[in-house]
Amino acid sequence: MSATVSTATATSTTAGTARPARPPRPSGLAALVNTRYLRIELRRLARNRRAMIFSLLMPPVFFLIFGTSAGYRTEAVGPHANVTAYIAVSMALYGAMLAAVSGGASVSVERAQGWTRQLRLTPLRPAAYIVTKLSGALALGAVSVAVTLLVGAFSHAQMSATAWVGCALLAWGGSVVFAAFGLFMGYLLPTENVMQVLGPVTALLSFAGGLFVPLDDGSLFHAIAQVTPTYGLAELVRWPLGGDFSWVAVVNVVAWAVVFGVGAAWRFRRDTARV
Repeated sequence: MSATVSTATATSTTAGTARPARPPRPSGLAALVNTRYLRIELRRLARNRRAMIFSLLMPPVFFLIFGTSAGYRTEAVGPHANVTAYIAVSMALYGAMLAAVSGGASVSVERAQGWTRQLRLTPLRPAAYIVTKLSGALALGAVSVAVTLLVGAFSHAQMSATAWVGCALLAWGGSVVFAAFGLFMGYLLPTENVMQVLGPVTALLSFAGGLFVPLDDGSLFHAIAQVTPTYGLAELVRWPLGGDFSWVAVVNVVAWAVVFGVGAAWRFRRDTARV
């Protein structure tokens, strides 16, 4: 009788202290794309006033300052566009880069608030978290590109239909490089300094890479620009305007995408290992 009672007590004690079973994690495509969490991320980005101002307002304002005031704005740039279109495309890429960086760097705030630790208790896979952050950044980047080019279209930017589509897609897709950069920096920098650092750094890289000011071929600044992360993107985005295709630009984009991607993965693994 006593043995029966002891067994029942042990069983009830074990049952009372047992941890609840974690819900099974999804597999296949569902393991990488969580539509519910993506909707939450998009709403969070829409409520971030600083990100919306920097990503959606600054690029069109810069375009209106630099692209509509110069006397040579109607001059041709290659066979398919004028100077105004050239500047509009450059500012569209800048807006996509800002959106991508701010979207990726938001991981720093979520880490400080303990949000990433909470997500580790859910069936959401770490890879799905990264994919969601990148998808949100690209979504905001697409809006930024569309707004900037729309302002350019109403400000006498002229280019062929193929160039409109090609430049927009290249600016949007290429910004994933800076989404990885934002993730990398978001895991690397302190929360209170991340955007204060990344905003000026992105602007400085844009200047150095020839996004704001054209670079003279063969000059020292042109040689330096070729190793910056923005040079390759700027060259590829402007290619549909009628310029020559540059394999140097392709190598630049691929190399920096690998550097930022590996850096983000390295910091992500170290961060989740402590959770």
